[in-house]
Amino acid sequence: MTSPPPGDDIRIWTGPPSVATRMSYAVVRGAFVLVFKVVGRTQVIGRENIPASGAFVLAPVHRSNIDFALSSLVTDRPMRFMGKDSIWKIRILGRFVSLLGAFPVHRGSTDRDAMKACLDIVDGGNPLVMFPEGTRNEGPVIFELFDGTAYVAAKCGVPIVPMGIGGSELALAKGSRRLHRSPLVIVVGAPIPPPAKTPGGRVPRSAVSALTARLRTELQACFDDALTRVAETQR
Repeated sequence: MTSPPPGDDIRIWTGPPSVATRMSYAVVRGAFVLVFKVVGRTQVIGRENIPASGAFVLAPVHRSNIDFALSSLVTDRPMRFMGKDSIWKIRILGRFVSLLGAFPVHRGSTDRDAMKACLDIVDGGNPLVMFPEGTRNEGPVIFELFDGTAYVAAKCGVPIVPMGIGGSELALAKGSRRLHRSPLVIVVGAPIPPPAKTPGGRVPRSAVSALTARLRTELQACFDDALTRVAETQR
């Protein structure tokens, strides 16, 4: 399926983005660049670790509702990400996040349905943003991750790129409705290659678990680096 025209906020497209979609994405991303430059004096460290072509899975930490928008700053390549279907119940908001590459995950659907959408998107050659913690957390420690991110990367044979975000929890804390001025630092780690598949093309569960464990270690390192840089700017 090719990309939908701007404003088509429900259909999940899995092919390369059209010219119209690229232009719309660029406009929305440009707005985020300006906003976060004013609000947070945003720094992006390790931008060169983002693959210049081909699909990959970007795996950011998740401490704030602005993390999805900050994820778009690391590359001008259109990326896709999941969003709760309730977002699309507000038509204007649904259209807006669709322009940034979001697609809805419907309440009541199984994890398998969401996973199939992710696999189809990555198989279509698109970069995909997946928050491996599964939900927004608090604090500096990354606890146990879900295997979904590692599974998609392993199944599709694409790298995972860990990404730490420092300052987003201060800029828009849980429960807050407005942005606060705060330094924002994004640290992009080196791509983690996918594990080898079996001769039958399968990915052993043990390999997915090992990839998840490695992602957790490297994601924590990126997060620690980002938090340290934010603290240094506040001295």
